[in-house]
Amino acid sequence: MDYQALYNQKLTTAAQAVKVVKSGDWVDYGWCTNHPVALDKALSDRRSELYDVKLRGGVTMWMPEVCKGEDAGEHFTWNSWHCTGVDRKIIASGMGYFSPMRYSELPRFYRENVTVDVAMVQVTPMDSHGNFSFALGCSAIADMLAKAKIVILEVNRNMPWVYGLTGSEINIRDVDMVVEGDDPPVATLPAGGEPTEVDRAVANLVVPHIPNGACLQLGIGGMPNTIGSMIAQSDLKDLSVHTEMYVDGFAAIAKAGKITGKHKNLDKGRQVYAFAAGSQSMYDYMDRNPEVMAAPVDYTNDVRIISQIDNFISINNAIDMDLFGQVNAESAGIKHISGTGGQLDFVLGAYLSKGGKSFICMSSTVTGKDGSLKSRIVPTLTPGSIATDPRTCVQYIVTEYGMVNLKGLSVWERAEQLIGIAHPDFREQLIADAEKMGIWRRTNR
Repeated sequence: MDYQALYNQKLTTAAQAVKVVKSGDWVDYGWCTNHPVALDKALSDRRSELYDVKLRGGVTMWMPEVCKGEDAGEHFTWNSWHCTGVDRKIIASGMGYFSPMRYSELPRFYRENVTVDVAMVQVTPMDSHGNFSFALGCSAIADMLAKAKIVILEVNRNMPWVYGLTGSEINIRDVDMVVEGDDPPVATLPAGGEPTEVDRAVANLVVPHIPNGACLQLGIGGMPNTIGSMIAQSDLKDLSVHTEMYVDGFAAIAKAGKITGKHKNLDKGRQVYAFAAGSQSMYDYMDRNPEVMAAPVDYTNDVRIISQIDNFISINNAIDMDLFGQVNAESAGIKHISGTGGQLDFVLGAYLSKGGKSFICMSSTVTGKDGSLKSRIVPTLTPGSIATDPRTCVQYIVTEYGMVNLKGLSVWERAEQLIGIAHPDFREQLIADAEKMGIWRRTNR
């Protein structure tokens, strides 16, 4: 087959391609770095012609053109699978909404539950076999495109090519239109600042619990990044990676020679991930690197897959948690912050792994908008807050004041242990609250 001839037949302009979008359509933008750029602008240029166009995206890294302008919400509605600061701004403007999910289920949502009229996604240039790589955003893109009535690809020559499982590429035969964009730089995450003393204190508690040969999953944020940096500087060896999001910490650990994957039960020698976002240096490391492997999220986040990997270490963040052990990692009351994502999948999977451990890490306090210090360990979750991890699933909780393992503890033991790692300024009040709730018992400690 002459793939280049087929490519040329399907090549068009962004303005021409978006003419297929009709009022009332569902239009999907892919995931994170794979959101379209030229197609997004061309669709925005058509806004006066369209009404009730419903868009989906996830982990939005820049403000879509369709969401700009005072009248944007009269023509488009944005639906986010997982919120960033950009998504929160869109929601606050009144034209956006969150779509709850466990991230591992997203491919099945596309197969069974949602409608996709038009799909637009940024990809790499086509190879000699007619394939385009989903690059950094494998995620659920294959199932999204399979469900779409019309598939439009936007080629970006700056996208790194990442090798992967089935579901990490699409062939020109399965594409309706191709657009060559302006090759913008791939969106990057700003480098985090220097680790805080709290970050270091938490990392110092977690890293000694990671054995040689462990398989790592790191969430996004200052604490996981600090732990990754500390691992890179440690004496640990023969580590492996199986994660939802690939972040700079993994590249740093690999460059330090700590990752070999030689003891990994599945995908030996490969660093497996569902999507990636980080620095340009990380993207360069991933480009055509056989040690890195993209995979659909219903593989990376499947509890049954995770549990087969020995010594699985899952490290994630939280917003706050209550004395019963319920963890909220996605909202501040009714104000949505992020999403469930894969945290619950990895909390469950790590505990099921032989030798596995799940860590939820957080600072003991947060400073409110009024400048006051607030405890992240609270008597009960704030009304409207989401219990991302049920109390029955949580294992290790870590603050700068210590680490506790909630497995096997009664409600009074949980309260006692959690109060013991709360900020000292809040412990007496937490004890009083626990007494009122009937979950406090004086001990001889």
